[in-house]
Amino acid sequence: MSEAGAPQARAMQVRILESDEARARIPDLAAVLVDCVEGGASVSFMDGFSMAEGVGFYADVAAAVEAGEVVLFGAFDGDRLVGTVQLAPSGKPNQPHRCEIMKLLVRRDSRRFGHAERLMLAAEAHARALGRTMLTLDTQLEGDAARLYDRLGYRRVGVIPGYALWPDGRPCDTLFYWKPI
Repeated sequence: MSEAGAPQARAMQVRILESDEARARIPDLAAVLVDCVEGGASVSFMDGFSMAEGVGFYADVAAAVEAGEVVLFGAFDGDRLVGTVQLAPSGKPNQPHRCEIMKLLVRRDSRRFGHAERLMLAAEAHARALGRTMLTLDTQLEGDAARLYDRLGYRRVGVIPGYALWPDGRPCDTLFYWKPI
């Protein structure tokens, strides 16, 4: 609390993590991923997903950042990394206009503060700055992410039943989106 008894403003920001910072923040990024998987998010990993596996995953992401294949964004509450998203510009000759949004993740204890929306808006702005005109993504049909994408103007393409699995092994329906930018 401030001296006047009012809550202090939170120092929240989103920024691109260049390759050096991406490597330095691998443990923080892995902790966000582990927290999301433990919370039941269908983000490619299964129950029992370990911190070591998260570190390995983000070491690969950091290498992709260094290679220019991925743009990695971090959401911060003060100095604490609380969320992340990846933007992957298509490298295919027939898709120079497109980027894919991947792994939008926010720690469970940091949700409902606008981090996910800020991450998405930063990724969209960066894609536009790269001259891209279309974004694509997929998400689990159930949950807050679909509501966020709907609110941000993403267009639903359709649902593939059982496309992925929930961390506990149950089939998870996946919703595909696109957005012109």
